[in-house]
Amino acid sequence: MRELAILYLAAVLVGWGAPATAAETPCEACHRSHTPGIVTDWEMSAHAANDVTCSVCHGDEHMSPEDTDQARLATWKTCEGCHAEQVEQFKAGKHSLAWTSANAMPTTHWQPMALLEGQKGCTGCHKIGLKSEKEIQDLRDKGVKYGSASCDSCHTRHLFSTEEASEPEACRTCHMGIDHPQWEMYESSKHGVRYLLSQKGVLADTVSAPKCQTCHLPDGTHENDTAWGFLAVRLPMPEDEQWAEDRATVLQGLGVLGPDGKPTDRLEVVKQARVAKLTEEAWQEKRTEMINICSGCHSEEMVKTELQKGDDMIREADHLMAEAIRVVASLYDEGLLEKPDHYAYAHPDLLAFHDAPTVVENKLFLMFLKHRMRTFQGAFHMNPDYTLWYGWSEMVRDLQEIRRLAAEMREKKG
Repeated sequence: MRELAILYLAAVLVGWGAPATAAETPCEACHRSHTPGIVTDWEMSAHAANDVTCSVCHGDEHMSPEDTDQARLATWKTCEGCHAEQVEQFKAGKHSLAWTSANAMPTTHWQPMALLEGQKGCTGCHKIGLKSEKEIQDLRDKGVKYGSASCDSCHTRHLFSTEEASEPEACRTCHMGIDHPQWEMYESSKHGVRYLLSQKGVLADTVSAPKCQTCHLPDGTHENDTAWGFLAVRLPMPEDEQWAEDRATVLQGLGVLGPDGKPTDRLEVVKQARVAKLTEEAWQEKRTEMINICSGCHSEEMVKTELQKGDDMIREADHLMAEAIRVVASLYDEGLLEKPDHYAYAHPDLLAFHDAPTVVENKLFLMFLKHRMRTFQGAFHMNPDYTLWYGWSEMVRDLQEIRRLAAEMREKKG
């Protein structure tokens, strides 16, 4: 303690610390001058109220501007020391696998380092996923100092507010945009409108007005998951023969099934990242959970009916998507498109995204990642405008355009 006091006095005298109150530590004194925001955030936190000081998370090796690299980087394991139950729940949910999923994409590593290591692209949101100690150290060696803890994606530092993470706005940064505009769909749905009106005081805060967490993180759990998952594909195949055929084609486009219809090595990646339910029991477990949640406001009969409507929209979207995949696949078979080397499991490979080399393949990727997603996600988020105009209608036009492009390629070949 004598050494800390000497360092603190030196800090004040040389000007990199501010005059401190009697209760302030040297960390607070210095950072109040240089990064006051993190001090005020911490002061308002439950950590401060429970005497969880800077050194608990960051260690006590950093004590001056010259040794900032000695500050310990807080990781999810740091949080686990006090929040073991929440971390276990998080590990069981989809958020924990976000980092794995991003790195599993076949051409993610092609993106500029400014996007990947700068966390300005996919990794800007997928950083919420758990990482190994080696991955965290590799990131830090490259100058990446954020996104290691996972928990601070929702409970932002240094406030770590439960209230903040419990509001739908906490989900907005990631769950929006081209491939999963859940925020936009929720915000403009009747659910979201009623919640906004309750926040503004127009409606009482006791009215039925669900937020994202009501359905996806009920009762404060950190284990988020859904029946259909992100890709809206699952096993076993449906009894409907047309849908089964269409889903098989979609699975081929995802590279989970090869052109011969047999499982590929990518199926193991899907299993590890848990992006699809591979048994009826796994799917039904999550469907039952959602029925129970929604039945808190609606009759069970209504809930089951509305969820079935979402299933039906997946069937309709799959039919359009499969037709488009078959058209593009036929261009490979006819020698009008050359299969790229990075299409290891599929032709076409929907997961190559914008790295698909031709216009028709890029049209297909947008049809899948943007418009198919909106078709079924809009249905489950009770937003008919997204389901129709931003989803299904766009898919219809995508298919027309893909057919036109294919016809032009055949005509040009003669």
